[in-house]
Amino acid sequence: MIRSVHHIAIICSDYQRSKKFYTEVLGLEPVREVFRAERNSWKLDLALKGNYVVELFSFPNPPARPSRPEVCGLRHLAFEVDDLDRVIDQLKRHNVAVESVRTDEWTGKRFTFIADPDDLPIEFYEVPADR
Repeated sequence: MIRSVHHIAIICSDYQRSKKFYTEVLGLEPVREVFRAERNSWKLDLALKGNYVVELFSFPNPPARPSRPEVCGLRHLAFEVDDLDRVIDQLKRHNVAVESVRTDEWTGKRFTFIADPDDLPIEFYEVPADR
């Protein structure tokens, strides 16, 4: 029935700040950017290695989503990475606060979290290329 995850939609409070974060800090590739005048809203389609993964939306005055304490609903966005230390170094070069690295008790894999400009939790989960 389900083949794969198609995309994740994110609503941001400051479009230009979030656009810069997702493209320049995380390195997602802009695919298509549209201003929808009837909604006074931007929509930016973003890809990862050519695969469409994120829709970034702006809407006037969206309500804040609590991230802490954790609330019911979608919890975080997670990216698989080959080298967690390299990702952490890159994030720190962009002055992004990175949580302490933890180890998944079930898989033994390392992971960490950051927050996007609207405090959405983003996880980086290390799965080395040689697995």
